[in-house]
Amino acid sequence: MTPRVLVVAMIIVAVGAIVAGAVAMRSRSGFRVAVGGFDRAPESVRVRVQVLNGTSTRGLARRATMLLRDHGFDVVETGTLSDSRDTTLVLDLSGHPDWARRVARLIAPARIEARRDSSRYLDIAVVLGATWRPPAQPFYP
Repeated sequence: MTPRVLVVAMIIVAVGAIVAGAVAMRSRSGFRVAVGGFDRAPESVRVRVQVLNGTSTRGLARRATMLLRDHGFDVVETGTLSDSRDTTLVLDLSGHPDWARRVARLIAPARIEARRDSSRYLDIAVVLGATWRPPAQPFYP
């Protein structure tokens, strides 16, 4: 190989590594989400989610809302519960356990329960517990 071809090959490899690293840093769980893994909302479906903070940590529901919205879920309501809880609970209100599993993987560790809701306003309800730690926030200058 000539030195020029070797330099071009090294540049291509370096650029590919930088792009791969940037894609991996955009998501908490690495390449699975960036490549279209199951930690995203299903395509062409509006999954309506309610996020409730069941802890004394301020802003936790807002952080979970940003995480879920970044992964394609439609968070339509947030709030705070007066009761504290340790474990995060994901409630399947619409009979779609796959959607609940996707949310639970993002908000891990979480327990999933099925509770049918006849109003059909919400698909999933999330009650955040003290064991949930939000991912680090990116710095936007």
